[in-house]
Amino acid sequence: MSALLNPDIVALLEDRQTLKVLATVDGEGVPHAVVKGSLRANAQGNLQLLELIETSQSNRNLVRGLWFDQQVAVLIKGQDGRSFQIKGVPVKAHVSGPIFQKHYTEVRARLGDVDLAAVWIIRPDVVIDETPSVRAKEEQAAHPNFIHLDRLVSA
Repeated sequence: MSALLNPDIVALLEDRQTLKVLATVDGEGVPHAVVKGSLRANAQGNLQLLELIETSQSNRNLVRGLWFDQQVAVLIKGQDGRSFQIKGVPVKAHVSGPIFQKHYTEVRARLGDVDLAAVWIIRPDVVIDETPSVRAKEEQAAHPNFIHLDRLVSA
């Protein structure tokens, strides 16, 4: 298991109630962000994404990311307000074989007559705790003089 994806983050990824957003960029640098409920952590400590639509913008951007070693970002937000940004690089797309077949069978059992374009593997490189209270404390510690004047008067 990756040290980056600690048990708390893995638990958030496994929770179906967690909001999971994938952000990619196209060849022109235009961002594309979509909710992807199929994002999970795999046993090797990577992110795993089941992409259902072959021609989706996300799938095309992930292919570009794989070819050109471009980062993607994933934002996860739990029901308790904890939020993490995971930046990483797509490293593999399973489009056949046992891993693909396993997920293809599961997706069709769960969703019915749908396709599975790829099982994407994304190597996490950076995890940032984006929980508002955590970020506020970090910013205040890093920039103690950045404060609105009205807060100084009331203190």
